[in-house]
Amino acid sequence: MAVFTDVSPQEAQTLLNALDLGTLQSMQGCASGIENTNYFVDTDRGRYVLTLFERLSFAQLPFYLHLMDHLAQRGIPVPAPQPDGQGEILLSLKGKPAAVVTRLRGANQLQPAPADCAQVGAMLARMHLAGRDYPREQPNLRGLAWWSETVPVVRPYLDPAQAEMIDDELAFQQALATQPDYLALPRGPIHADLFRDNVMFDGPTLSGFFDFYFAGCDTWLFDIAVCLNDWCIDLATGILDPARAQAFVAAYDAERPLDAAELALMPALLRAAA
Repeated sequence: MAVFTDVSPQEAQTLLNALDLGTLQSMQGCASGIENTNYFVDTDRGRYVLTLFERLSFAQLPFYLHLMDHLAQRGIPVPAPQPDGQGEILLSLKGKPAAVVTRLRGANQLQPAPADCAQVGAMLARMHLAGRDYPREQPNLRGLAWWSETVPVVRPYLDPAQAEMIDDELAFQQALATQPDYLALPRGPIHADLFRDNVMFDGPTLSGFFDFYFAGCDTWLFDIAVCLNDWCIDLATGILDPARAQAFVAAYDAERPLDAAELALMPALLRAAA
């Protein structure tokens, strides 16, 4: 179970009182997740998720939490952070950063059909458009700078063929990042981690995106590529499934038309996302 810090019902109720979220009815530790402590919390007023952040600091969290709040206020189905009486959404519990957000309905769709991929593509485009006026800035912390730092750490564990491949790919991405067409790509806040287990479906209908704690500002095309590499591939081989990929891209394009440079650079960004 991914509970690194125990929270008692009494401690949870004290926090719920500060947020005016009602009386605790049930509380259950979440088994999923590897970096934070999460509890499903039900009250007489609604269903919520209580998170204690085990890795991210008080200084790092405002970008993520306020992005979720910004998107929620613009109708994007994401967990909405709940404010205290002073309007604060970054809280403290047991000396650690904490937040309480609304709980999304449904479950993951781990075997998506083209119709599921289309819903994800359309909502991703809406999310990108909704984030255009988000005022906070933070780079994608798993982007080029991180790749450049991490490849030398990984290289000693690779065989010669793998080492040559990763060095060639890093050089390709470093060169790509200096090209005018790449620098002109539309960009803004991205999820950056929108895999199958970070999307919820309530029956056949997409009910929300969650886990924004790898979000940052980068090209929207990188976000698309991350999704294509997970939602639209055969997991056993890594080969793109044409029906799912076409459904995803067509639905995204219907909400935010992709420009010629984005279409041309799609293969390179699929490599970057991989």
